[in-house]
Amino acid sequence: MSRVVLVTGGSRGIGLATARRFAALGDKVAVTYNSTPPSGDFFAVKCDVTSADDVDAAFSAVEKELGPVEILVANAGITKDTLLLRMSESDFTSVVDANLTGAYRVCKRAAQSMLRARRGRIILVSSVVGLLGQAGQANYAASKAGLVGFARSLAREFGSRSITVNVVAPGPVDTDMTRALGDEKLQAFADLVPLGRIATADEIAGAIAFLASGDAAYITGAVLPVDGGLGMGH
Repeated sequence: MSRVVLVTGGSRGIGLATARRFAALGDKVAVTYNSTPPSGDFFAVKCDVTSADDVDAAFSAVEKELGPVEILVANAGITKDTLLLRMSESDFTSVVDANLTGAYRVCKRAAQSMLRARRGRIILVSSVVGLLGQAGQANYAASKAGLVGFARSLAREFGSRSITVNVVAPGPVDTDMTRALGDEKLQAFADLVPLGRIATADEIAGAIAFLASGDAAYITGAVLPVDGGLGMGH
């Protein structure tokens, strides 16, 4: 049966791979984007997740076009990497606002229809950095670690309504953003990973699709690492 899926930050990387995966499964897929809409069989809506008004308008547009959102993938996020003593307060707060408070905004809006329907799936895209930490990424790591406590709280709030809330924690992934680092840095990342390579965006999308599937109906409040073993034990 076709489901209504919304992927935030769906114009590239993990978000786009996830949107394509759900579309291939026959679901009705909407994506949000900030600047350039993605090509694909999706309903694309411009949305800045740091704006509650934008989020509400995006959900209203999706509901009108496709119906109530049944699966939410909160993927939108930004980085502003620098060492702490060079990190401005806006470098810190803007990353937390987009990555963590943005997830709060979209989850709160999605929960309205999910609670009425007494079913739904919420998947938050975190990072191995949120579990391990990384020099120069205190803002990003804090925002991604915060998603774990947020998700587990929602899992407890929503469990009685058959709504699951889970977290995917990717390791290094082959995307436009990581390719910009250059081959040398990419290889350095790969050398840290027990499997000896970085992930494809489609491998992350596969884990997200699993958490939205019938096979994952009894999984909630979980953190699923998709990191080639980089963060094992955390």
